[in-house]
Amino acid sequence: MSVPSGVPVPSAPPSYEETIGINVSYPHPYPVPEHGLKPDRKGMNPPPYVGQPAPVNPPVTVQTVYVQQPVVFYDRPVQMCCPSCNQMIVTHLSYDSGALTWLSCGGLCLLGCIAGCCLIPFCIDALKDVDHTCPKCGALIGSYKRL
Repeated sequence: MSVPSGVPVPSAPPSYEETIGINVSYPHPYPVPEHGLKPDRKGMNPPPYVGQPAPVNPPVTVQTVYVQQPVVFYDRPVQMCCPSCNQMIVTHLSYDSGALTWLSCGGLCLLGCIAGCCLIPFCIDALKDVDHTCPKCGALIGSYKRL
């Protein structure tokens, strides 16, 4: 195959800049100092003055936060930190008649225990709701409901 006359034959492939269309004849977007010359200080931060004090950063304060895990209350005492007085305690239990106590009483009445035997559930702590209180400050901390 012959090359048409008048069209020069390239001796090397085009450069990257020529391939992607960058005009290599434009100057750089920022001044590039020539070898041996110092750049001018335009656009640079001026040196600090001798009489100017250095900036002082305020001290960093650190705050420690203790996250207490949620406490689940049952019918047993719980060792914990009281949220009211912030003391380490073992909760004091008190029993109150709740829904299970009254349902047990009604059930015994239906079975024929009318002569006072239906009141037995009010004497059994295992059928009552439990309130957990702080033995030091007396604050109510939590409750355990049977039903």
